[in-house]
Amino acid sequence: MFFFKKLTPKQKTGRRGEKLAAEFLENKGYRILERNFRSGRNEIDIIASFSGDLIFVEVKSTASDKAEEIKFPSEAVDAKKKGHIIDCAIDYIQLKKRKFYGYRFDVIEVYLNRDEPEINHIENAFYINERTKRQWNR
Repeated sequence: MFFFKKLTPKQKTGRRGEKLAAEFLENKGYRILERNFRSGRNEIDIIASFSGDLIFVEVKSTASDKAEEIKFPSEAVDAKKKGHIIDCAIDYIQLKKRKFYGYRFDVIEVYLNRDEPEINHIENAFYINERTKRQWNR
């Protein structure tokens, strides 16, 4: 027998945003390879391929209408979060041993507080810095 933990409103918003983001990418011709890939405590929301490149996507969603809470969801992807995503991406590449022309880190913002959900796809939202470059090339 399985018991499922009830999702919080924030988790429901995140799941809905990730589902919409995956559908958005598929409609643009991306091939979804993984959703919610975990490595240790790190996670990447969506891993996709497009034009020979491997794309790691962080999805940030908002359903808030409160003026003090309205900001760009992508602002929640700070340096620490970027480091976790990059570490997880390195683990994915080493585990799967897939070869691609290039790698990219995108952020997708999903606004659920509109009449119809709106999606903003930020390609090349961040890059690997010097700290992670050595790990990337191992």
